[in-house]
Amino acid sequence: MDKIELKSGIEAILFASGDPVRADRIAMVLDTDEEEVLAAGAELAEEYEKAGRGIRIVRLNDSLQMHSAPEHAAAITRALEQRRPPRLSPASLEVLAIVAYFQPVTRAYIEQMRGVDSSYTVGVLAERGMIEPCGQLEAVGRPTLYRTTDLFLRTMGIESLEGLPPLPEISGSDGLLQLQQKVDALRAAEQTDDEMMAEQPEAVHTQE
Repeated sequence: MDKIELKSGIEAILFASGDPVRADRIAMVLDTDEEEVLAAGAELAEEYEKAGRGIRIVRLNDSLQMHSAPEHAAAITRALEQRRPPRLSPASLEVLAIVAYFQPVTRAYIEQMRGVDSSYTVGVLAERGMIEPCGQLEAVGRPTLYRTTDLFLRTMGIESLEGLPPLPEISGSDGLLQLQQKVDALRAAEQTDDEMMAEQPEAVHTQE
């Protein structure tokens, strides 16, 4: 299969799926190897961005996904009469930061780090698809382990967890302070996004 056919096949699969598709599965279907798929996906992503296209291809770990260009988010929301997803609360951001940097983790570990019950917040993040169960800890009661998802990577604008800012070794109050600074950075980014959205005209009609 030549490069044009490979790129065309990748586009078709990603467009039809809408969700992330593993590169090894695409390779199997298109009778090529995973590295060729990832390389072709990277070329497509660069071509789309350089041409100012309204769609993008992103890599999420070893998967590829097609989605709309972020600069058109407000227009898409108004055209489809969708409400913007609710903001994450400070508690949700704290839990998300802990899971992101120390995954896989149990709810008990999260609560130990935060010092408060976190069952509701963990449930909210799981419901929104930002974290997910990934097994059970080999301990008494076999508590559920949690990790971040591909949606988390997309939301953060990174390809993998290696793209997260480095976090110093957690030890005592200094380590917790560093973690809090990461949470504050997440809050600041979300606040900036809110301000940008506020500058856009509201949709003509929204539904509850």
